[in-house]
Amino acid sequence: MNRRLDPDPRRLPRHVACVMDGNGRWAQSRGLARTEGHTAGEDALIDTVEGAADIGLEWLTVYAFSTENWRRPPSEVRFLMGFNESLLERRSRELHEKNVRIRFVGRRDSRVPRRTQTRIDEAIELTGNNTGLTFTVAFNYGGRAEIVDAAAALIRDGVSAADVDEAALVRRLYDPEMPDVDLVIRTSGEHRVSNFLLWHMAYSELVFTDTLWPDFRRGDLYNAICTYQARDRRFGGLNC
Repeated sequence: MNRRLDPDPRRLPRHVACVMDGNGRWAQSRGLARTEGHTAGEDALIDTVEGAADIGLEWLTVYAFSTENWRRPPSEVRFLMGFNESLLERRSRELHEKNVRIRFVGRRDSRVPRRTQTRIDEAIELTGNNTGLTFTVAFNYGGRAEIVDAAAALIRDGVSAADVDEAALVRRLYDPEMPDVDLVIRTSGEHRVSNFLLWHMAYSELVFTDTLWPDFRRGDLYNAICTYQARDRRFGGLNC
């Protein structure tokens, strides 16, 4: 990690999203099974969430399992399902005590084990009244799938073509309260968005880091926020 910078608390992004990439490569570079990289990534996740809460960030969303991840070897998929279930069971109360509100976005289909869905519901209920950081987990999530599901909801609700606008579609996204993403961070040196929060990142600033996710910590988050704060955001206009 580079020298840690301190973000200006007066100009924090409202919503930061992270693509947590590089777990497998981290493990393989150490001669370990890929699943060991996912386990090591837990410390990175918790430190990043707590760091976000400590500086007063409002929203943090992480990409935990995509709709494309079902294509991975069945043994790895089974591990990820069990690992995420276990993580929720072990860490939800800890985050609850820090006033973190936990939410999830993604499809609730039959591929997600019933026990995992139960843990998700328990975490949401436990932390639902918290007023600090909103920590959202994108699980069985795809950006295109979310837009397709919202469009299908418009049809089911009988919305006429004349009444379809951005606001109508947003009300049918997985979490209508989720604000647009100001900053997207992707680890491990990859330079793509991978079908993540496509609607919400229309005007996001993108920061890519070579750091593999298990090595990521709050200092890396703060450095990315400082990079964001140094940029000129114009939203298609001019700052004169």
